[in-house]
Amino acid sequence: MSDLPENLTPVREAHAFDQAHLAEFMKANVDGFRGPLSVLQFEGGQSNPTFHLTDGGSRMYVLRKKPPGKLLPSAHQVDREYRVIKALSDHTDVPVPKPYALCQDDAVIGTAFYLMEFLPGRILADPKMPDISPADRGKIFDSMNDVLARIHNVDYRAVGLGDYGREGQYIQRQIARWTSQYDLARTDDVESMELLKQWLPANLPPGDETRINHGDYRLGNTIVHPTEPRVIAVLDWELSTLGHPLADLGYNCMMYHFGEGFGASAGYAGVDLKAFGIPTEQDYLTAYARRTNRKEIPDWNFFLAFSLFRLAAIVQGVYKRGLDGNASSETAKQYGNRARVLADLAWSLVKNRA
Repeated sequence: MSDLPENLTPVREAHAFDQAHLAEFMKANVDGFRGPLSVLQFEGGQSNPTFHLTDGGSRMYVLRKKPPGKLLPSAHQVDREYRVIKALSDHTDVPVPKPYALCQDDAVIGTAFYLMEFLPGRILADPKMPDISPADRGKIFDSMNDVLARIHNVDYRAVGLGDYGREGQYIQRQIARWTSQYDLARTDDVESMELLKQWLPANLPPGDETRINHGDYRLGNTIVHPTEPRVIAVLDWELSTLGHPLADLGYNCMMYHFGEGFGASAGYAGVDLKAFGIPTEQDYLTAYARRTNRKEIPDWNFFLAFSLFRLAAIVQGVYKRGLDGNASSETAKQYGNRARVLADLAWSLVKNRA
C-alpha cells in the first residue's frame, strides 16, 4: 500500500499482544471497522509503543499503548494523551488525529491503549529538512508557529481540560522538579548547571500564565501534509499538561541555538537562515506574538535558559542510566557531554542576553 510510511516493522516480540482480542474490541467500539486486522509496529516509540493497523479494506488506524511490565505511576499515561487529543479534536481548530476509542481494560491486549486515525504525511525528524526547498521550509515553519499559537489560544476550561494540570507556578514547579532530578543523576561537577540552579528561581519573570502545554513541541512531533508545506497534525502529547505557554515556545526555539554536535538535535546555529528559507528567531517570535495577541515576548532569555536547563537535566538522567547499565556505554558518553553543552549554552544566554 503506497500510503504506508517507511518506518514500519513487524511487531517486536516484547510488545506483542492478542490481535484477535483487539479486533473484537474494534468491531464493538470503532465505527466502520470490519476486519480482518493487520498490525505493524512503528520504529522508535519506546516510551509508548505505537502500531499501524489496517482493516480488510483501505482504512488505517494508529494504536498507542502502555509498554509491558511494571511502570511508574505517573509515566506512560495514554489516557491523558487520549483525553487531550479528544478535547482538541472535538472543540478546537488545533490539528490532531481523530481519536476513536480509549481502552483501560488490561484484559483486552494486556495494557491500556487508545486508537486514532492514521494520517498519511511527512514526519520531518531532521530539522534541516534536507529534501525540501527553502520556500517550503519557510512555509512549514510558519505553519508550525501558527499551530503552536492555536494550542495556546485554546480556552482549556471551556474544552473540559480545567483539571488537566495544576494552574499557575508551572515554571517554579518545573525548576524544582528538574533540579531534584538532576541532583539525583549528577555524575560530574558542571559549573553552569549549578549556576542555573541558583539563577533561574531568583529571576522568575513577573506575572504568570496558564495554557495547554504540549511539552515536546518540535517539528519532528508534527505531521506535515504529503505534498503541501503545512502541518496537518500534532503528535506525541505524552508530556502535555497545563503550563506556561512561553515554556513551550522556548523549547520550540532551542533549535535556533543548537549547532553541530547535538546529534539528531543539530539545529540552525551558524546557518544562513535567509538562504536556508526559515525565519529568524526574532521574526518567529513576532509571528507568535501576533497570533497570540501579545505586544512582545518579554524575558526571552529566561525562557530559553529554562528550556535548556530542563533538557540538560533530562539528558543527564539518560547518561546516568547508561552508566548504571541501562544503556550502551557509547550512548551514555554522548549524553554526558550533551548535558554539559546544554547547560553551558543556557548560561551563556543568561550572561549575554540579559
